[in-house]
Amino acid sequence: MGRPSSETKTLFEINETDQVSRRHGSQITPYLTLGPRVIVDKRRAPISDVAAMEFGNKPTDGGYLLVEPEEIDQLGLTETQKSRFLRRIYGSHEYINSEVRYCVWVEDKWLQEAQSIASLAARIEGVRKVRLASRDKGANALAKRAHQLKLMRIGRDHCIVVPAITSENRPYLPCGLIDQHACLSNKCFGLYDAPLWTLALVATRLHWVWIGTVCVRLEMRFSYSNTLGWNTFPVPPLSDQNKADLTRCAEEILLAREAHFPATIADLYDPKAMPADLRAAHDRNDETLERIYIGRRFKNDTERLEKLFEMYTQMTAKQATTPKKQAKRKTKGAEA
Repeated sequence: MGRPSSETKTLFEINETDQVSRRHGSQITPYLTLGPRVIVDKRRAPISDVAAMEFGNKPTDGGYLLVEPEEIDQLGLTETQKSRFLRRIYGSHEYINSEVRYCVWVEDKWLQEAQSIASLAARIEGVRKVRLASRDKGANALAKRAHQLKLMRIGRDHCIVVPAITSENRPYLPCGLIDQHACLSNKCFGLYDAPLWTLALVATRLHWVWIGTVCVRLEMRFSYSNTLGWNTFPVPPLSDQNKADLTRCAEEILLAREAHFPATIADLYDPKAMPADLRAAHDRNDETLERIYIGRRFKNDTERLEKLFEMYTQMTAKQATTPKKQAKRKTKGAEA
């Protein structure tokens, strides 16, 4: 890349009332904001002081470990065995539309009992054959534990759900909460046992704007990424009071949703039919977080993005210099 031109650049913007405005600066970023050139790269761990976000549980099972509600009776399980060997599983579609699906969940300590049940033994054998027949050596190795999904992640108490695929038309990302009796497929990401204020971060307009800008799209839908979207999301240091305020905001959002049961996430976040109390809860959440960032509400999404990119640039630069400082200290110590 050549050096930036010294000529003033003009950025044209259309606001919510379709009015066009012009803003000027020395550079326009690849994300169509004013400011220094920056490219957001994937990160293995969060840049901010927040919980890690992980993939859900990829089945790699040929469908044998997934159970539709109408298939449960065919398994011939007792109520105790249903509780022991079946868990509700959520992918993006199931979570957003409140559709019910289950998976076979066999912990190693219960394997012998599971294999003594003909219906489960047949499914386990089906998984074993599918994995052995795969061209993927990793799948071949998984044949040794054909009674389990590829991953067996579950929260001790709860899990914050973030669907991997979601419509860009919704005003907020459709995140939520499930308990320790349910699990996620690889079509969702999970913040396992993360504090509730974390949900408030994901549920803000700030995070929606960040994801819509830095993550890839599937057609036009958002394709969420923990390494590119969550791990790069700049969050300022939060005080105990900040966390308490955000926790209250998350609770208000969940309670507003509950008031409209059995409406689905798809129903509740329809941009043309979002309930007023839920929209108000999100608005309070947005204001609470944005005041933590700049002491007031942001004027628009452009201002949100410019602040986030400014913070991202500062945080990555600071983290990049830290190892160098540590190396210098070690060198001086060795010389002494």
